[in-house]
Amino acid sequence: MIVLLDTSTPVCRLFFNEDDWQYANEWEAHRELAKGLLAYLQSQLTAQGKTLKDITGLVAYRGPGSFTGLRIGISVLNSLAYAAQVPIVGETGDDWRAKGIARLARGENDEIVLPEYGGEANITTPRK
Repeated sequence: MIVLLDTSTPVCRLFFNEDDWQYANEWEAHRELAKGLLAYLQSQLTAQGKTLKDITGLVAYRGPGSFTGLRIGISVLNSLAYAAQVPIVGETGDDWRAKGIARLARGENDEIVLPEYGGEANITTPRK
């Protein structure tokens, strides 16, 4: 089963794709994304009768989008890919899911996905 995740906006999107079966869910993570993303993924897998061991590949939406949201979501998927020793790819654009699934089907693996924020970082001057 392939897990696809987009955390680029406050409304996060999670997809499972396996052969002819698909699952999609959206939720508003607000400021709880870092604290709750892995538990949320686990609960959605359990609700579908799946476990982390059923994951055969991961697709991350790379951006553009929220700096914090992308950083958290992609970090969780990169860690999961490493721990489970499954391939991970990152994609952008409206068709990111189809492109990511096709890349996994071709045996591609980015190993580490890096976010694409869509612009230069806005680094502020320290106040002190």
